[in-house]
Amino acid sequence: MALILNIETTTTNCSVSLSKEGETLHLKEDYDNNYSHAERLHTFIATILKEANVEREDLDAVAVSKGPGSYTGLRIGVSAAKGLCFALDIPLISVSTLEALALQVQAESGVIVPMLDARRMEVFSAVFSSDYKLERAIEAQILDADAFTAYLNSGKVYFVGNGVEKTKTILPHENAVFIEGKLPSACTMGAIAYAKYKKNDTEDVAYFEPFYLKDFVALKPKPKTK
Repeated sequence: MALILNIETTTTNCSVSLSKEGETLHLKEDYDNNYSHAERLHTFIATILKEANVEREDLDAVAVSKGPGSYTGLRIGVSAAKGLCFALDIPLISVSTLEALALQVQAESGVIVPMLDARRMEVFSAVFSSDYKLERAIEAQILDADAFTAYLNSGKVYFVGNGVEKTKTILPHENAVFIEGKLPSACTMGAIAYAKYKKNDTEDVAYFEPFYLKDFVALKPKPKTK
């Protein structure tokens, strides 16, 4: 039996789930528009374990959504996951944020494009087949009228994630299907985490870093005026 705690903090959705053999048993999340991870993540973890009548020592692994996404959100989620793994001496598993987001879409054909909003007209995106095989690697992509043209001309393209809002104004194509109101969630992490757990595909807890995709740039403070 593999009991895995899954943590997702890459967007405004603070999300935690408990999965067994890849099946989600319990889920706790908050689709708040504000980043509340620092205040709520550990409370959600405690709540999930209590609801499941599970002790931390019963966990076989902790999975964390590795990005791309919010720099601060990623740091909070990864820090919490690492802390649990260190304390319990259990494996750390990283899950691709966009792969887990793609699993929220069920399509018989075509492709799935999970996308997260980045700055201005940019999104973090990838392309998956309808059976969730990666067809195009994750990119930081500038949106324009030619984006995804080859896929759109070949069949249905299902766009999902918080990058959809600005994408639908640019790509009014008959094959474009825009799935709104979806954010990365721990609800779809369990299956991916369990598959990696069975293959012993785990991370070095001491050295693992989130997948930021783009370098974090800290803004210089403005000089004080006299």
